[in-house]
Amino acid sequence: MAKREACKTCNLLLDDSGACPICKKRSASPNWTGRINVIDAAKSTIAQKMNLTVKGEYAIKVK
Repeated sequence: MAKREACKTCNLLLDDSGACPICKKRSASPNWTGRINVIDAAKSTIAQKMNLTVKGEYAIKVK
């Protein structure tokens, strides 16, 4: 299994190296650490602190 890449703009973890479905940019990096799964961004304190508004799997830090 290939290592997933994370969008440098919004930190969303991507399955392929195409454009990010949230911010529509092609700025992915294979260098990321940590992972957070957001199910309900409106109720999640961590998602609010990270400014996440869409459910999904995100990297905590992208290099």
